This record gives sequence, C-alpha cells and structure tokens, in this order.
Amino acid sequence: MVFKWNAWNEEHVASHGIEPEEAEEVVLNARSPFPLGQDDGKYLVWGPAASGRLLQVVFVLESDETVFVIHARPLTDKEKKRYRRRAK
Repeated sequence: MVFKWNAWNEEHVASHGIEPEEAEEVVLNARSPFPLGQDDGKYLVWGPAASGRLLQVVFVLESDETVFVIHARPLTDKEKKRYRRRAK
C-alpha cells in the first residue's frame, strides 16, 4: 500500500496529535470489520498504532490505489470500549 501525504493532510492529522506513521500503521493493520465503507468513497478504520494508542483513521483510495488519509484522531473513551468489545 502506498500512502500520499502533503502539507494539508500532515497538518490536519498533526492537529489531532497524530503522526503520519501512526495513521499508516492503523490502516495497514486493519482487522475485520474494518475498513468500513462510508459515504463519498471514504473508508473508516479503528485500531492500534505501534505506540499503543487507539486511533480512528478516515481515508480515500485514489484512482491509482494510493491511500490518502483525510482524518485521524484518538478514539474517545466510549469508542475505545466499543473497539475492545469487538476485538474479543
């Protein structure tokens, strides 16, 4: 998988305290039921980064199959509970 980063998406994920590498880890290690298809060709993934933090990452697949991350943030406490219940 190839990821496409530019100033906009790097700054956007950084505004949520996320490093691009963390977002990539979550996408690359996605486990069922993720990624979940969303409206407008977006995909949503919840999962752990190597740091141990649980993150949400939203991305689109470009026409050349490049992954363009459009959003990433830590999961809320409520989301963490839901994720951990699913992972059992």
